[in-house]
Amino acid sequence: MVIKILMTVLFFAVMVGVGLYCRRHATDVNGFVLGGRSVGPWLTAFAYGTSYFSAVIFIGYAGQFGWKYGIAATWIGLGNALVGSLLAWVILGRRTRIMTQYLNSSTMPDFFGKRFDSKGLKLGASVITFVFLIPYTASLYNGLSRLFEMAFGIDYVWCIVVMSVLTGIYVIAGGYMATAINDFIQGMIMLIGIVAVIAAVLGTHGGFTASLAEMAKVSDAAASDMPGAFASFFGPDPLNLFGVVILTSLGTWGLPQMVQKFYAIKSEESIKKGTVISTIFAVVVAGGCYFLGGFGRLANIATATDATGALVPAEGFDSVIPGMLSSLPDLLIAIVMILVLSASTSTLSSLVIASSSTLTIDFLKGTFIKKMDEKKQVLIIRIFIVVFIAISALIAVYQVKSTNEAVKYIAQLMGVSWGALAGAFLAPFLYGLYSKRVTKAACWVCFVFGSGVMIANMLFRSAFPAVLQSPINCGAFAMIAGLIIVPVVSLFTPKCDKIAVDGMFACYDKKVEVSQKTSLID
Repeated sequence: MVIKILMTVLFFAVMVGVGLYCRRHATDVNGFVLGGRSVGPWLTAFAYGTSYFSAVIFIGYAGQFGWKYGIAATWIGLGNALVGSLLAWVILGRRTRIMTQYLNSSTMPDFFGKRFDSKGLKLGASVITFVFLIPYTASLYNGLSRLFEMAFGIDYVWCIVVMSVLTGIYVIAGGYMATAINDFIQGMIMLIGIVAVIAAVLGTHGGFTASLAEMAKVSDAAASDMPGAFASFFGPDPLNLFGVVILTSLGTWGLPQMVQKFYAIKSEESIKKGTVISTIFAVVVAGGCYFLGGFGRLANIATATDATGALVPAEGFDSVIPGMLSSLPDLLIAIVMILVLSASTSTLSSLVIASSSTLTIDFLKGTFIKKMDEKKQVLIIRIFIVVFIAISALIAVYQVKSTNEAVKYIAQLMGVSWGALAGAFLAPFLYGLYSKRVTKAACWVCFVFGSGVMIANMLFRSAFPAVLQSPINCGAFAMIAGLIIVPVVSLFTPKCDKIAVDGMFACYDKKVEVSQKTSLID
């Protein structure tokens, strides 16, 4: 217990110390929200990766999908690395940095407003962002509940309160630069922790080969009648596995808190290095999490049967990973606890900055408060950080304490949040960076469709086709449909002002000097 307490205290002390140290970078909006657009490759790459992978991934998704798909769940982590990290950096990184600097845009809704010359689009995007980031943030706390109860024996509510207060302190004090530096520290903890935990868990079953042999013996006829399904290449349910890969990988392309990392990149060299670092980080952390979860059926936990007769954890999927870790030595449990804390606080800090800056810059400024100088904007952003954290914490506490079955979906709402945000924003943002032909009307249709279909799925799930009743598959559908909707609607709706759009895209053609090692000359 002493080890656990000391490591936790040290973790939070470093976080708060970094926040106080970075106060000088958070005096204006550009500094507070984007770190002055001067963040290097290591900090940017780790900020991207740690914002990507939270306690929801490690405890919730790894446990749930590892149980459902076995070792094949590792494909989710590899998809996150290749599509969610590598391709995202290659396709979005440079163009996002160039265009947003030209437009002097610091948030995704602000990008939509300036790119398509539409105040309405900016306001609509800001509302969607704020509404769907709150439940996403609340879902972060759910991944911590069982782990802290197992490690400390303390009530989950106190975990929420402490995490909320201390995260709020360093974000409010240091802004984006504080979160970037803390993300780097937390990312190193995550890299070391996940490797140590995988080795320890597999070691309890005799190593990798012995663990794989045990998984091949697992039988669950209601889930799959294929022998050794949970140790097979694509698992017992390849179609739904593919839906998870799409949502959790392609979805990052349309999430405001993820794309905003590209706004702050310092240089071309930072993009190249950041691409490699971010991809390697995702392979280790995401691949490791889902690989570990793939052995979840070997955990010593109570099981029951669902309506179809398939085996499920008696205490829910969130009990799988804690069950796998409960027999580990205290030092390793302490490391896991700090790992999950790192994953959660890094994502939380990214979400609160994205949502509070969006609400201030895109919703209040110029709409309800006509005159707002830099100092006042930063102050209001800080106030909304407190409000955002408080609301999400209260939702999480209510969900855990309530006996009302109607609110149980909050633990799974990350899928709905990702689907709504990426379904609404991915296609307009991607096409907006690459095509001059995208129209304002196409953006509106995609906004309404993406968020609307996920709200409908949440409220009227039984009315959807069987394959789309899963929020995961429905979110993947919303994203892919958006990629079709935007170009089709753009064909039949009024185009944006040609002169203005040509001026924006001219920023990509600006002549720059490079060294000969980068480009050969005749």
